[in-house]
Amino acid sequence: MSEDAVTGPGGRVDAAVDVTVPHSPRIWNYWLGGKDHYEVDRAVGDQFVGIYPDIVPIARHSRAFLCRAVTHLAGERGIRQFLDIGTGLPTLDNTHEVAQRTAPDARIVYVDNDPMVLTHARALLTSSAQGATHYLDADLRDPDTIVERAGRLLDFDRPIALILLNVLGHVEDLTEAVSIVRRLMAALPPGSHLVSADGTNVITGAAFEHAISLWNEVGRPTYHLRGTEQLALFYEGLELLEPGVVSCSRWRAPATPFGEPAQVDEFGAVARKP
Repeated sequence: MSEDAVTGPGGRVDAAVDVTVPHSPRIWNYWLGGKDHYEVDRAVGDQFVGIYPDIVPIARHSRAFLCRAVTHLAGERGIRQFLDIGTGLPTLDNTHEVAQRTAPDARIVYVDNDPMVLTHARALLTSSAQGATHYLDADLRDPDTIVERAGRLLDFDRPIALILLNVLGHVEDLTEAVSIVRRLMAALPPGSHLVSADGTNVITGAAFEHAISLWNEVGRPTYHLRGTEQLALFYEGLELLEPGVVSCSRWRAPATPFGEPAQVDEFGAVARKP
C-alpha cells in the first residue's frame, strides 16, 4: 500500500489507493477509453484483451445498455431517482448525465467502496442545477447500510431505479447475490425498477471462463460469470420489461440496415417492482 497520497491521471487520489495492484474499476475505465488508470491496470487490461478480445465490445455495449435503460426510465417511465451501486470510475455518459439529459430534476446517488472511484466521482460528476448528485462510501454486501444512508438523500416513498451493473458478478456466492438484490428491492416502493447486467458464459463459453480464471489469479475483486437462468433469479417477483433477460447489446437496441448487433457475453434486463 502506498504510504503517501499519489497523483493519478485524473488528479489527486486518496492514500488508500494501491497503484501496484490491478483493480477492476480502473481496468474497466481503460477498456471504455477513460483516463483514470495506472500502468499496472493497462498492462493487465492489455493482457486480458490479448486472451479475450471480446471484453472491449462487452464493456462498450454495457455502457450503451445503461444509457438506453436510464433514458427509458427517465423518459417513458417518469423515474426521477436513481441509486447506482458499484458505479465505477467516471467515463462518458454516466448515470446522472443520461438521466438529467432527459429529466434535469433527476436525483442520483452513487455508491461505491473504492476510494479512487469516490475521489474521482466527487471531482468530476457534477449535477444539473435542477437535480442533485450524491456519493456514498458503502459496500454492496451491506445493503442495510446503503438503504439507511440513501434514505437521507432520496425519497423512498417515490419510485427509485436501482442500478447494479457488473457488480453482482463480484459476489461469488449466488445465494448471497440474490439476497442482496432482494433486500435492496424490498426497501424500494412499488413502481421502482431494477437495472442489472453481468458477465455470462452463454456466447463464448470456455473462452470467457478461461480469461476470467486468469483475471481472478491477479485482479481484485474477483469476478464470476453466470448463466441466464442464474441471472433470472435476480428478477423474481418483478415484472420484466421487454425483451426480458438478453445480451445487453440487444436490449432495445435501435434498428439498423444490417440487423441486430452481435450478442456479447453480458446479459441484462430492466424490471419493475409491482
